[in-house]
Amino acid sequence: MEPVSEPSGGYVQSLARGLMVIRAFNESNPEMTLSEVARATDLSRAAARRFLHTLVHLGYVWTDGRVFALTPRVLELGFAYLSSVSLPEIAQPYLERLVAEVHESASVSVLDGPDIVYVARVPTSRIMTVSINIGTRFPAYATSMGRVLLADLSDAELDDYFSRVELQPLGPHTITTPAGLKRELARIRDQGWALVDQELEAGLRSIAAPIRDRSNRVVAAANISSHASRTSPADARHNLLPPLLQTAARIGADLRVAPNSRTLRGEGHP
Repeated sequence: MEPVSEPSGGYVQSLARGLMVIRAFNESNPEMTLSEVARATDLSRAAARRFLHTLVHLGYVWTDGRVFALTPRVLELGFAYLSSVSLPEIAQPYLERLVAEVHESASVSVLDGPDIVYVARVPTSRIMTVSINIGTRFPAYATSMGRVLLADLSDAELDDYFSRVELQPLGPHTITTPAGLKRELARIRDQGWALVDQELEAGLRSIAAPIRDRSNRVVAAANISSHASRTSPADARHNLLPPLLQTAARIGADLRVAPNSRTLRGEGHP
């Protein structure tokens, strides 16, 4: 788990650590013992016990006395965000039409720190070794949506991003050097879309387009993902890109006039 930075002024360490305990549970670790939670969060057993029992008392964690697991109540935390922005609600019907047209999975994500977070999705068939749901996170540098979002950052924001991220080889073709990724981001900025070919995972090919807000900033990205055996890079450019660009433009147009539209880049973005 990423270390929690502790900025000066107004920082509540206990709240940060409590959220860190919640984030320790995931698809690979849906249930954990006290020792496993302490190890995953780098907390002492005593501290982990206090946070876990507080979360049990509040109804966010369940325990049988030996193992702990999240309860459905944690969904309230994510729903508070989703209900405060118009993007997921606007994007969903457009994604459904796009998927009906191209017969491949489509998603929308936003940038949160070094990752993208899925906020809307319409799947067709499962093409990754991990399932993708609302709230799923992936490293931005190895995804088509992440690169569209990174390409819109200022030079200072990109410098900060590269100072905090280690580019690891996740797939057979992952770009793993800052210089190489900067060149690719410049190309994406010029052409207005991104194609990622088996960089996040072998066999996965995806293409993404930007979604812009009222100030023309890229606040989200939409993509179409396909298995490499079904869609060549040329097929993606010729057959998937035009309807994707149209879909992203329509989502952005609706987002710009929505009454509760606001900037979707949160405090965690680079």
